[in-house]
This record gives sequence, structure tokens and C-alpha cells, in this order.
Amino acid sequence: MTAAGGASGTGSGLGATTAADRLVDRPLVFAHLVAAMVFLAVSLLAGFLFSMQFLQHYPLPQHEIFSPGRWRLVHTNGVAYGFLANAFLGGLYWAVPRLTLRPVLHRGLSWFLFVAWQAIVLATAVGLLAGHAQALEWGETPVWIDPVALLGLILVAVNFLVPISCLSGPMYVAIWYFIAAFVWTVLVYAMGNFLPQYFVGGAAAGAIAGLFIHDLVGLFVTPLGWGLMYYFVPVILKKPIWSHGLSLVGFWGLAFFYPLTGIHHFLYSPIPMFLQHGAVITTIAIELVVTTVIVNFFMTLSGRGDALRTSMPIRWFYTGMVFYFTTCLQCAFQTTLAFQRIIHFTDWVVGHAHLVMLGVFGFWLLGMMVYLIPRVVGTAGWYSDVLNSWHYWLTMLGTLVMFLDLLVAGVVQGYMWRELSPWDEVLAASVPFWFVRAVSGTAILIGQFLFFYNAWKTWQLRPGAAPSHAALMENMQPAAT
Repeated sequence: MTAAGGASGTGSGLGATTAADRLVDRPLVFAHLVAAMVFLAVSLLAGFLFSMQFLQHYPLPQHEIFSPGRWRLVHTNGVAYGFLANAFLGGLYWAVPRLTLRPVLHRGLSWFLFVAWQAIVLATAVGLLAGHAQALEWGETPVWIDPVALLGLILVAVNFLVPISCLSGPMYVAIWYFIAAFVWTVLVYAMGNFLPQYFVGGAAAGAIAGLFIHDLVGLFVTPLGWGLMYYFVPVILKKPIWSHGLSLVGFWGLAFFYPLTGIHHFLYSPIPMFLQHGAVITTIAIELVVTTVIVNFFMTLSGRGDALRTSMPIRWFYTGMVFYFTTCLQCAFQTTLAFQRIIHFTDWVVGHAHLVMLGVFGFWLLGMMVYLIPRVVGTAGWYSDVLNSWHYWLTMLGTLVMFLDLLVAGVVQGYMWRELSPWDEVLAASVPFWFVRAVSGTAILIGQFLFFYNAWKTWQLRPGAAPSHAALMENMQPAAT
């Protein structure tokens, strides 16, 4: 069954069914969403600081602990484990009880995991700034953090898998994605953070690192992202997913092809060429798989196109889907050996990474937060729909401009390197693109802080909150005659 079946059934989440509401720990959902916003703010500020070094305006050049390279690691790890993980957990604590009609294993364990996970992310940031990074891209978490983080991931999986295991009969496709993510994430984290560090070296370690880099996106972020889309989109549109068959193609295509794509991060390396060629083929296959999912969701939108105008969460979701199709199509080309001769090690790859992590999964999670925050704090709506609109447009346009800017920068850099241009000339040619990146990043930053302010003001409108000074003064005014 697709998640749409659950979304349209009693107690699944469509509408505010009393039984489902009692199963959801709303303060816990809100706590994870707030933590996600905090780490998103820190991560974006770290990324902005890192970008300043390319314009020779880095504000802390004399302090090793605040060196740009270390802030860059805080930026990437903060996004992955601070923003994405917290937002995903908030969505899961809302969706899984509604899809299973059962609470998670233990409320106390859920709150313990919340506190423990924030401690893990903070300890990771401190360790990175102190220079304890592990030599693994996207896995720089210090070695003394890795066992604790792995244990936390196992406990998270158990907390959700217990109510899921109590289901009888067909399961919604959203649940399929969640189960896969819980199992895959534990295995991927263990593989990437322990095998290269303690057991294998050389080209073999590079191959495993490549698998880890991409599997972290494909087997942790992607199944949780798509699973939540299979839940929230039917709930908001109030209609089932268009095709159950295509939902199965998308799931099994992801499971079969995605684990094999990671070595495309190390083309033209000592890794055996048959593995590199296999990674290229599976990457192209993933674009076909993603196309089936995109078609499924856009056919679901058929007849409800007005939702793109009237529903801000739907606008975030479907913008992310367009970006997902774009980035996977781009990936299918850029991983070919012919493309790699030009764009290898250039800013093209940086633009691609920002589109997929922020423009796709970040947009889905921001849309989910726009949907959830008024519901978990108990308000009738947002403090300001105008601020929500500004948040969307600044973030969307900033992300799009950054993506296009870095793509052009990568082509310029690649062709200049191909022509053996002096290094300083390549740097001089890159500076205007880096300036545009800083400007687009500023727009994204402003958009997020408008969102944070809007969320704070919405929280102040919750039932039982103390009235503001302005509201008190308004109530003291004499009534108009």
C-alpha cells in the first residue's frame, strides 16, 4: 500500500483524529524542530564564514581554532547531523505513530535520545574546531564520537521499529522507506567510520569512503525524505498517490542501484576501472528511478495545481522535487568520464552538492516544518504568511542563483585548467563567481532568519502564552463608540 492509503484512512494523519493526536508527543516534535533550526543557523553562518576566505575577507584569520577549513567541517556536519537529522526525527515522531496507530517504543527513551543527540552534535562541532577531525569526507566526526553516535542510531532505529513491527498486513510505502533508512543508516555509518579508520587502507579505503559519502545521501537522507513526502503530500492534498506501482519501482530501484553509485566520487583514481564504470552506469540508472517518483508525485498533483499557490508546504515540496530531478539529471551527466575531464575538482561539484542537500532535502524539511510548527504549538496558523512567503522566495532564488553561479564557475575553472592556465589566473577568474555565491548565500541566510523570527512569534501565540505588552496595551484602550 502507498502512504496515500494511510493518509486517507481513519487515524492516519488526514485531519486531526483524536486517537492519532494522543499518540504523538508534540513537545518532542517541537523540540526536534527547534534544534533543527538552531543547527541550521549555526551551519549556515559557518558556511558563510568559510566563503569569506575566497574573497579575502575572512574575519578571524589569526585564530587556528576558527580557521576556515574547520568552519567548513562544522558547516557540513552541522547540516547533516544537526539540521537534517533533527528535522527528520521531528517528522518521524509525527508520522510514524499516525501510520502505525501506535506510539514509539518509549517516551523516556525518545527524550533521552533527543538530549543525547544534541550532545553528540555539539561534541562533534567542538572536536572539529579543536582539530580532531577524522580524514573522511562527510565523516569527519572525531573517532571518540563515532561509537556513541552509532549507538544512538541503533537506539533510534529500535524506538521506531518496535511499533512498526507490530503492524499486520500490508504496510504503507512510507513505512517501507522508514524501515530501510533505519537499517541502512546504521550499516552505512559503521562502514564509513570504522572500516577505513581501523581495518583497510589505500584504494580499498577510498572505495569504501566513496560508498559512504554517497550512501549517506542515498540510504539515510533519501529514504527518510521520500518516506515523509509519501506521508505529507497525500495528507495535504487530500488525495491518494497516483500510482502504487510507480511507488514500488521507486523504492526497489533506490534499494538496488543506489548502494553501488558511491565510487563515482573517485573517478580517475587507483580504484579498479570496472568499479568506476559500474558506478557511472548505476548513477544513470538512478536518474531513471527518480524520474518515476517525480512523475508519480506530479500526477498526484494533477487537478490540485492550485495547492502550489495556496499551500506553502506543497510549494516547498514540489520545488524540491524539481530540484531533485535537476540534480539527478546533472549527476547522470557529470559522473561520465567525459564530463569529469572538465569538472573534476571544480566548483561545479560544490554547486551540485548545495542543490541536493539544501534545494532538495532542505526544502522538503522546511516545508514540513511550515506544516508542523503551528500544529505542534497549537496555533490556528502562522504569525505572518508574508514572512513565510519572503522565506520561500529568498531561499529558493538564493539557492538557484548559487547553483547556476557555481556551475558556470566550474566550467570556467575546468577549461582554464585544461589549457594549463597559471593558477593565479584561475583564481582571479573565479573571484566574481565567489562574490555572487556570497551574495546568494546572504539571501539564503536572511530568509532563514525571517523564518526563525516567524516561528518564534508563532510560538508566542500558543494557547496559554502570556500576552505581549502590545496586546496588553491594546486591551487597555477604550472601545470605539
